[in-house]
Amino acid sequence: MQADVTDYMYDKVRELLAHIGVSESAIKQYDTLIISAIVIAVSIVLMEISYRIMLFAIKRIVKRKHYNFLSQILKGRRLRKVAHILVPITINALLPITTTPDSIVLHYIEIAVSIYYIIAIVVATTAILSALGDSAFNNSKFHDRPVKGFIQVGKIIVILVAVIVIISILTNKSPLYLIGGLGAFAAVLMLIAKDSIMGFVGGFLLLENDMVRLGDWIEIPGTSINGNVFDISLTIVKVRNWDNTIATIPPYTLINGTFINWRGMSESGGRRIARGYTIKLDNIRPCSETMLRRVKKLDSELASYISRKTEQALNGKTANTANAEGLTNGTIDTNAGLFRAYAQMYLRRHPLIRKDMLIMVRTLEPNGNGLPIQFYCFTTTTEWVNYESIQSEIMEHFASVMPLFELYPFQTAGSRDTVISGLLEGQYPIEHIDGLPYKTMK
Repeated sequence: MQADVTDYMYDKVRELLAHIGVSESAIKQYDTLIISAIVIAVSIVLMEISYRIMLFAIKRIVKRKHYNFLSQILKGRRLRKVAHILVPITINALLPITTTPDSIVLHYIEIAVSIYYIIAIVVATTAILSALGDSAFNNSKFHDRPVKGFIQVGKIIVILVAVIVIISILTNKSPLYLIGGLGAFAAVLMLIAKDSIMGFVGGFLLLENDMVRLGDWIEIPGTSINGNVFDISLTIVKVRNWDNTIATIPPYTLINGTFINWRGMSESGGRRIARGYTIKLDNIRPCSETMLRRVKKLDSELASYISRKTEQALNGKTANTANAEGLTNGTIDTNAGLFRAYAQMYLRRHPLIRKDMLIMVRTLEPNGNGLPIQFYCFTTTTEWVNYESIQSEIMEHFASVMPLFELYPFQTAGSRDTVISGLLEGQYPIEHIDGLPYKTMK
């Protein structure tokens, strides 16, 4: 059957060439080329028809029901790149039955078609990988994943394998023989392209260990890099800083160095507040009955706390932590302890503070400026503007109520303080001096 088809094709081609006046010697020389050209032309036509059918079918499917991958395969002529693989398949199927196997021209055509076959597979595979990457990026489950890097790894592997196979075809050597000779080449490549290889390896480790994702807020100490990651590849990481500048970082910099990833804070849903004031040590004193009566008017919960702590003291119970009655951490022995108790109550009642996370008011090691007191808690939002608003509100409130506890934060003396001190020493009437500390005129 195959011989009959081949003879028929050759007879028809020779009749056509003789009819247009080609000599018999030329006919014997070019008949195989002409038949091969006809086969290639038929293969291209069949590919175009198949492409049109696939394009029509996929558009109908996407129109009825949205499939992300099918939508992405239609972009950037990706479907046509995939369809091109039909050309070498068709040529390989038709050439053996349309040409004589002992033709020298056929041998070179088969080599060219084999190379074209490999290239078509590479083009089709990279198009499919690109569509997969874009569809994964648009998927909410993978939107923050560095899919682009893994897609690049896949493309590089496909291209490397294709290059080895093409070289083996041209040299008529086994691919394993070529792979064995890559050892010496790799040693030279390590010296020439050390930075590129380090970037490639660092990028792969970065993606494999899930150290950075798209949208992560990262900060590199000692540098000006502080912002959101908006692009990750195997050779570069791009960060949009908060001042809208763009920084590019080689992946191996993140692997070899230290950086802060705030993803955990974002995923937890709570952002930490850890700020405080430094209280003047000479303002810390035992609570008097007058002070306790005054601060009871500030807050009903604080009034109940003072009453229960007073009752405990009368009964000989002085526990201030792990209190069996569930009282908050703090004391009524000093104004600083009483203020700590009030601050703890205020934070626990605040509607924008996480109750399921740590809430603590503590004093730190005294320093030359006084006794630092720190407010430690977590907000219910991680959004920057809202977080700063909550933090500012809390700090402003505590600054305003501290004088009621006869506590004052440390401030470095300025020129105004020097002038006021001089006026007071000169017996200037105190009621005529503006800007005196709270309660000075008492």
